[in-house]
Amino acid sequence: MEPQVSPFLRSAAAHAWRLLVVGVAVYAVFAVLGRFHEIGVALFLALVITAVLRPVADLVARRLPRGLAVAVTLIAGIALVLGVLAGVGEAVAGETTTLVREFREGIDRIEEWLEKPPFRLNPDVLSDLHGRVTQWLSAHRSTLLSKAVSGASEAVHVLTALALGLFASVFFIHSGDRQWDWFTGQLPERVRERWAIAGRAAWHTFTGYTRGIVLVAATNAILVGVALYFLGVPLAVPLALLEFVAAFVPLIGSPVALAVAAVVALAAKGPLTAAIVIALIVIIGQIEGHLLHPLVMSWAVRLHPLVVAVSVIGGAIAAGVVGAVVAVPLVSVVWSVFTALRDHRRAGPSPVADTP
Repeated sequence: MEPQVSPFLRSAAAHAWRLLVVGVAVYAVFAVLGRFHEIGVALFLALVITAVLRPVADLVARRLPRGLAVAVTLIAGIALVLGVLAGVGEAVAGETTTLVREFREGIDRIEEWLEKPPFRLNPDVLSDLHGRVTQWLSAHRSTLLSKAVSGASEAVHVLTALALGLFASVFFIHSGDRQWDWFTGQLPERVRERWAIAGRAAWHTFTGYTRGIVLVAATNAILVGVALYFLGVPLAVPLALLEFVAAFVPLIGSPVALAVAAVVALAAKGPLTAAIVIALIVIIGQIEGHLLHPLVMSWAVRLHPLVVAVSVIGGAIAAGVVGAVVAVPLVSVVWSVFTALRDHRRAGPSPVADTP
């Protein structure tokens, strides 16, 4: 006589082995992406460039042939980025002498501040700390040099991924819709509609997130740059650019960038200016969390802040800075695809529409 198995246990076992298969598949995908992460990063960068520049290319294509419009748009975008970087480099070079002097004076002010109440640190402790830092740098000079050399090799990988991303973006901007139509045309007819729906949902969410985060990052950078300029903090333009880049990591990036600005303000202008910059961290965080994100991104990305935080931390653990940047758009796209397919299944079959 066969032993009786409860229906609940049968259902749990059926779901368990399916979850195991899905877990193995997901692990295999991430293992492959980890092995060829430069290609994954390049394609992600190409999609970001396409999301930002394709509307511009479409406007230019009304007056010029499509290929020429794509070339003009990409060249103008590259020129804009290089111009910003050149302006930042010129600002840093122009403030180098003043910055070194202000930093030396600022370090002296910080030491005097630490020696007074309530800290009352012994001056010998600070002098000993200087000596230990110098001794450590001298003892680990070869290690630091080897890390610098390895960093140069990493720069080669970054440039390679950047070149591949630009190359792929040319084709995505020019004829990405036709490439998607060709891909769905290779699939079995019974699944083409679901893939078309998933593709539309994924691209709508990704473009909305990308354009929204660029707008949020630009707004943050402008606010930070203007505030630091009027406070007289050196390197206001480079710090604003750092804020722009850091804003692509939700919840975490902006506070980290502004903490760097606070350290610069503390060394160059003293505790009062640093306290104002710290207050700026709170104010900009409130503006970003309660005004910019709800207004700019809620129509494209609907994720709970807890999901965003867990996604960012999980992405950072899995793949460092790149993982932290990619995590939120990836989770947003997956959720939008799931929602679109679920709604389609509930609504029933419908004619296949063209992919935008």
